[in-house]
Amino acid sequence: MPTDQFAWPIRVYYEDSDAGGIVYHSQYLNFMERARTEWLRSLGFEQTELTAQFGIIFVVRNIQIKFKKPARFNDAIVVHSQIASMGRSRMVFEQKIFRDGQVLTEADVEVVCIDAVNYTPVTIPVPIQQSMKKMEQ
Repeated sequence: MPTDQFAWPIRVYYEDSDAGGIVYHSQYLNFMERARTEWLRSLGFEQTELTAQFGIIFVVRNIQIKFKKPARFNDAIVVHSQIASMGRSRMVFEQKIFRDGQVLTEADVEVVCIDAVNYTPVTIPVPIQQSMKKMEQ
């Protein structure tokens, strides 16, 4: 795996799937959200501290997703996350979900840094930018 990617393993639980054992389409978004949260944590930033320390939150603005193959109950999957592009207040993540090396789902997720009080876009704070740039493609 390239050094600019972050991987987060996830086990598919019964609650993630329908009666046939196939993962609900919306759960893939949850898996990707968890991976982005863990990626941020790995850089030394907790979501709760972003608001307290910097007065910001990160929000999803747009998602383009492609479902290729289904994940199933009890699968061990891995979410790979990588920054495809980064601007002043936004970044686009390329995220892929794998099972045994096979791509199940891929998505481009646009995330924007906003002020936690008035919900307007703001510049990503410098310490966070510096850490994130290490993960940019």
